Amino acid sequence: MIPVIKIEDYTYGLPEERIAKYPLAERDSSKLLIYRDGEVRDSVFRNIPDELPSDAIMIFNDTKVVPARLFFRRPTGAHIEIFCLEPDTPAEYDRNFAATDSCCWKCVIGNAKRWKDDLLSFDSGENEAATALQLKASLVSRDGQTGVVEFSWSGGAPFSKVLELCGQVPIPPYLNRKTEEIDLERYQTMYAKFRGSVAAPTAGLHFTQRVLDDIRAKGIDTEEVCLHVGAGTFLPVKSSLISEHPMHREPFSVSLNLLKLLRDTSRHVIAVGTTSVRTLESLYYEGVSLLQTGKPSEIAQWAPYTEEYPYSRAEAFDAIVRYLESQGLDRLVTGTRIIIVPGFRFRVTDMMVTNFHQPQSTLLLLISAFVGGDWETIYRHALDGGYRFLSYGDSSLLFRRDA
Repeated sequence: MIPVIKIEDYTYGLPEERIAKYPLAERDSSKLLIYRDGEVRDSVFRNIPDELPSDAIMIFNDTKVVPARLFFRRPTGAHIEIFCLEPDTPAEYDRNFAATDSCCWKCVIGNAKRWKDDLLSFDSGENEAATALQLKASLVSRDGQTGVVEFSWSGGAPFSKVLELCGQVPIPPYLNRKTEEIDLERYQTMYAKFRGSVAAPTAGLHFTQRVLDDIRAKGIDTEEVCLHVGAGTFLPVKSSLISEHPMHREPFSVSLNLLKLLRDTSRHVIAVGTTSVRTLESLYYEGVSLLQTGKPSEIAQWAPYTEEYPYSRAEAFDAIVRYLESQGLDRLVTGTRIIIVPGFRFRVTDMMVTNFHQPQSTLLLLISAFVGGDWETIYRHALDGGYRFLSYGDSSLLFRRDA
């Protein structure tokens, strides 16, 4: 049954000065709030290994942010901002980034009404390398502020290089500033590998090699999933009831080896970030689909709420493992629209590392679900304790508390 939840019940006062506009000098020097069994206490992020059980598996999202914001100009001189969301043609990230003369992307288009059918030229300014590419954009289709855009360029460079030369890192709009040099390094996790996100999985921004080494020295397995974070992570909830909010799709992939590890339910699972949580919890329902239909399927928004499934986590993950092995595959590649709100039953995640999220956001609803509705205790402590909020802000370690 789809929960009846009013988004106005998930708000709090967030003063502008509490939003971290820039990262701290050292990644692991941020504050760390620890929530367990209704109690809250304070620490520093570099001490997080001391808080983790040694029998755990810690899951990181190794997606990499791409410089997805591009600025073009019309023949009239008007500027059009194009924000690349996900590849359209070729649809696969690797093939699209490897294209050497043209490709199409699903995009958000700024000043969309001012762009008719004319060919746009990239506004390269004094950037000689970008000028040499002669990058152009043409509108293939449009649906309000979004559309499919075809990019074309000269010189034979792969599109990944085109973005590096022409694009800007799409820092969150609530920072109210332009992208700066510091964002090129710090709006990226130190373990990022696979290009595709238009927003950073910000819980991972706190990790340093020192912290990772201390975690592994404790005997904790560190593993990776890859979920490409979409622009939908910034979209506000506009409907009064969360049941009317359409959740965005995000593609993800998980290795066969990790799926085998996760069949073992005797070990604690620690997710770094809400994106890792969404991936891990979606996997259970992927297994349910295989058990019921024999086929994989992308996870629908309300799939976890329509009925109570009788399968254990081990059964669900074993179904995915057997399917991949039967197909000769070493990774599960799919997507999810899952929404996690109060009433959700967590099947995989025991602990979560996460930052502090915006009022009336789907991410705050996820936090509430994870801590059994006790989110106000956590956020009141953070506000009273001088914590920094949102993407470049401080961190928390939450132990799951079922309602």
